[in-house]
Amino acid sequence: MELKDPMYDLLSSLEQIVFKDVPQTIVLQQKSNPFTEYERLRKGTGMKTDDFARAMGVSVAMVQEWESRRERPSMTELKLMSLIQATPTFSKQLTE
Repeated sequence: MELKDPMYDLLSSLEQIVFKDVPQTIVLQQKSNPFTEYERLRKGTGMKTDDFARAMGVSVAMVQEWESRRERPSMTELKLMSLIQATPTFSKQLTE
């Protein structure tokens, strides 16, 4: 039996709310590479490393681990990054 991460479910629901007005297109994707996905999302936020770490609720050292590809971000963390990138006002509230 697979254990579900309640935070992942919560972020998925929030993601549906945030992206409700974005037209859904069906795109066949390769299996997602967490490092590539991280780099895309991280660049999209335009945030400084320390602000990004604070918004994510992780240490600056963890962000540096992701950026050096020594540590892989979880699917839950990637979802949160997606929400931060999509809603700049939300990310500003997280860093204040």
